[in-house]
Amino acid sequence: MPLTFELCPGRMIGGDHPCFIIAEIGQNHQGDIEIAKKMIRMAKECGADCAKLQKSELESRFNKEALLRPYTSEHSWGATYGDHKRHLEFSHEQYRELQKYAKEIGIFFTASGMDEMAVEFLHKLNVPFFKVASADSNNLPYLEKTAKNGRPMVISSGMQSMDTMRKVYKTVKAHNSKFCVLQCTSSYPLKPEEVNLRIILEFQKEFPDIPIGYSGHETGIFITVAAVAMGAKVVERHVTLDKSWKGSDHKASLEPKELAELVQAIRTVEKAMGSPVKNMLSCEMSCHSKLGKFVVAKVAIPKGTTLTLDMLTVKVAEPKGIPPEEIYSLVGKKVNKDIAADSTLTTATVENCAKNDKLY
Repeated sequence: MPLTFELCPGRMIGGDHPCFIIAEIGQNHQGDIEIAKKMIRMAKECGADCAKLQKSELESRFNKEALLRPYTSEHSWGATYGDHKRHLEFSHEQYRELQKYAKEIGIFFTASGMDEMAVEFLHKLNVPFFKVASADSNNLPYLEKTAKNGRPMVISSGMQSMDTMRKVYKTVKAHNSKFCVLQCTSSYPLKPEEVNLRIILEFQKEFPDIPIGYSGHETGIFITVAAVAMGAKVVERHVTLDKSWKGSDHKASLEPKELAELVQAIRTVEKAMGSPVKNMLSCEMSCHSKLGKFVVAKVAIPKGTTLTLDMLTVKVAEPKGIPPEEIYSLVGKKVNKDIAADSTLTTATVENCAKNDKLY
């Protein structure tokens, strides 16, 4: 399988294709569908490629004791963890409404399926790809069932080891070749020293036939931009309308201005990555015309003289002639005309000096 594949209809990732930017709304919508719509629109207006939520079928994701666990956090929306999660969970019909809204405004829409039942619903909803949260990236039965659905997959790697990620790769690859892995550290907000961007390079070595990306929980945009410069082909960042809102993810999220800046910075970096071929560019010609240096006679050199290095120097000169990187190749050659001191040496004044792209 090539390093590129179609993640969403008409949208390729990997290779030289633009980085795919996911705005992770998660449950920062506060359980309010109108806020969710505002966030989807915000993601679109800021230039993100996809708006993403998190979908759970709570009885499939949690056992009874976990749902009944008291939840007294300042971020709680209910007396128990189950009450809290029920407040934040949209119904199937609300998901259909949000999907329709995203389509109307022109942005891809998906969700992390937080359990196998949620994945089945999202499959029926016909999302373009499945996002696998870090908490399920070592859930091998879940990965196998999800992969068998045939949709592209984006898999976060928070809380996992490289050995586990090798198992993830083998499990998914056996059933589905269209997937990518994101470097991720599951801490909110994430300290820079715990990001470990070098793992992107290690993933590229370990899994050379899939795109690698980055899911960030840090504050600010700089680290995510650096991830793109290191080759991340998919990036995901949590977003919010207000970092002061109730909820544990808001502080690690980007507000609209930051998301817009991130998208702009990524697109600028992608342009700056440019070509791996090093040549003088047309945009450099003006500078070279004014400041480029050439080989000049340090002393008067009579016709027929065999050149030695001590006869030559390098200066900004008119007319333009032989560039400095060719100076050593001139030693031992004869000049075929008198050359005055401080005059430019050209291919016409040196015997057996063939003109090429570097010589004037």
